[in-house]
Amino acid sequence: MATGGGGPSDRTANIPGVTEDARCERTANLLIARLDALARTADRLPHPAVERLVELASVATMRAVALQLLDAERAESIWNDAHSRHPALREVEVQLPPALAA
Repeated sequence: MATGGGGPSDRTANIPGVTEDARCERTANLLIARLDALARTADRLPHPAVERLVELASVATMRAVALQLLDAERAESIWNDAHSRHPALREVEVQLPPALAA
């Protein structure tokens, strides 16, 4: 195993030939698909389970923003669009962790 790199999350460790824009678009598409799947199944799950899944999707979104895989404005727009398509999903405000917001 090679040493001296930044680890598996280092930008140089990512798949060669995948641009940052393509990576961001893929992350956005994954979030859109996750929220749509959640909305489709929400009416068949108990409310606490739905809330937990929304919470997990929210945390995953904030991590993607913190890792700069997704722009905060785009993430918020995706959540707002999902909420307008599926009003049962609660609205989520996307915020950067305090260390990154400064």
